[in-house]
Amino acid sequence: MENLKEQLNAHIDLQELIRLTEDMVRMESHYHIQQQEKAVAEYIREYFENLGIPAYVKEVEENRHYNVVATLDSGKPGRTLMLNGHMDTVLASGMEDAFEPKIVDGRLYGRGTSDMKGPLASAMVAMNVLKETDALKAGRVIFTGVADEEWNSIGAIDIIESGVAAEADAAIVCEPTELRVYNENRGLEWFKFTFKGKAVHGSEMHKGVNAILKAVKFITAMQEKLIPATEAKGGILNVGVIKGGTKPSTVAGECELYVDKRYTTSETYESMSREFIDLVRELEAEDPDFKCEVKPMGIDEMKEGYVHGPSFTDKDEDIVRIAKACTEEVTGESFEAKMFNAWADAGLFSTYSHTPVIILGPGMIECCHSLSEYIPVEHLPKAALLYALTAVEFCAC
Repeated sequence: MENLKEQLNAHIDLQELIRLTEDMVRMESHYHIQQQEKAVAEYIREYFENLGIPAYVKEVEENRHYNVVATLDSGKPGRTLMLNGHMDTVLASGMEDAFEPKIVDGRLYGRGTSDMKGPLASAMVAMNVLKETDALKAGRVIFTGVADEEWNSIGAIDIIESGVAAEADAAIVCEPTELRVYNENRGLEWFKFTFKGKAVHGSEMHKGVNAILKAVKFITAMQEKLIPATEAKGGILNVGVIKGGTKPSTVAGECELYVDKRYTTSETYESMSREFIDLVRELEAEDPDFKCEVKPMGIDEMKEGYVHGPSFTDKDEDIVRIAKACTEEVTGESFEAKMFNAWADAGLFSTYSHTPVIILGPGMIECCHSLSEYIPVEHLPKAALLYALTAVEFCAC
């Protein structure tokens, strides 16, 4: 692998990686932009076409969301690897000079640097290097830049429904992982609980039903029963928002509670939803004044038939073993593949196209969505190299 690493590394241009990342950061692609990802998608398509790599842009929602797909084919039998990343970003509210990238102390700052225009740049350059060196001796590499990951993931869903994902024998979702391999990630669902009480004047509180206290009863029951059970299965259950009542002198007639549930493949969407409903029914049976409506939020936002499911790829799968070996070769550090804490489109590829998928990329997940998002500049060439190395090794198997 050492000779191949040197051959590929000699063709990786750090300044090109910086330029690509900075150019894409300047192209705002958050939800307030009408044709949200179009400029970035066209930029990526043009980059590949100038290299002689076939690429196309697809409008996946009229005048709103866009995907870009490029394919590097060795022309010889082998396996297909998909390199995937999203082109949209979160908003930059309160972030100073969010779309004017700058380098300070080896860090490239700007909205989307880690999440995930830096990772996209590394994947693009990896494709370029593979073509320039003719190192890809077998199989194909498909680059998919997708839309809307920060909201409803209609870009990844289109990659699934159009059959592109099914062509891949494995996929790398290039989310920022500090150049570590993650072989699984948790599924995600948000739940809204609406507690119904009876509003009366506070001086006659015994004649009313306080919806806030009913919410507290439910939270206490979750702490005692659901949170320990969730954590035992590798999941996370977080109470994120509570709001209710109108003023101090009135018994609260309604209270809303919002909960974030992260779950692993040891649970299903149906089973973890049933746990909440069962707990509500149990409390209703104990307390005739306990009234609560349960509403999953994410399933209403996703395209019908889809949920934010988890992903899992066994550590013995080729894509995990090969990517781990290549990453350790590039970074000089050993590590164990583990769980990615945030949700990613990997969950969709794993759940709906049954593609073995890992999450691996340059950048820092801890600063994503923050007011000081950045990516270490040194991560960019390392990621490009490890993507190219992994592609050569995996596609040839």
